Amino acid sequence: MKTIFALWGVGDLLTADLAGRLTGAAAVQANVSDAAVEKAMLRITTFHEPVQAVVSVWWAADPEPGVAQRVLATVAERVAGWHVDEVAPIPLPVVAPMERAPGLSNIAFLRKPESLSPAEWLDRWRTHHTAVAIETQATSGYVQNLVTGPATDDAPVIAGIVEELFPIEALTDPHAFYGSGGDHAELARRVNRLMTSVATFGGDRNLDVVPTSRYRLR
Repeated sequence: MKTIFALWGVGDLLTADLAGRLTGAAAVQANVSDAAVEKAMLRITTFHEPVQAVVSVWWAADPEPGVAQRVLATVAERVAGWHVDEVAPIPLPVVAPMERAPGLSNIAFLRKPESLSPAEWLDRWRTHHTAVAIETQATSGYVQNLVTGPATDDAPVIAGIVEELFPIEALTDPHAFYGSGGDHAELARRVNRLMTSVATFGGDRNLDVVPTSRYRLR
């Protein structure tokens, strides 16, 4: 079982010994929107305030979201969480604990359009869009998290949470983001193909994209 928490009003997550205090957690990851990614060209906010950090917890046994929320509340003014079903079309590279992973990690919060049923939305996202996302972007890691339910009482309605890893040059260079090798025509083709695909499940609107630095805490 995996639970993802969005944090606002965040202190220093990396000195808070979160992993040691999150009892029941088998693994903990922190994604922080910090100075290393402040120049990111892609940053979208639909929440009332931009998400400042995302903490992912993989549970050793039964999830303990209440414990996690209390621990995270000591380093954040607001915490919202969701239980998710994770699939990794491109598994995330392993890094040493507390070491910043190379590159840029984008976290996207997706909302399902009312016009689509849950089954139709999921099919369009996971079955049809996955290959397009991989073929049109320079991703070195790609994880899709289907939200299965809220983990906190006030969690906003979210359908899916995506993590995609890019080279650090993708912060400001569209060619590095899309892997188009400096070819403007190829860049335009990739952007058009990607945006056409994301529009089929509502991923072109009503979403949040949070550029982050990624750390594995445990």
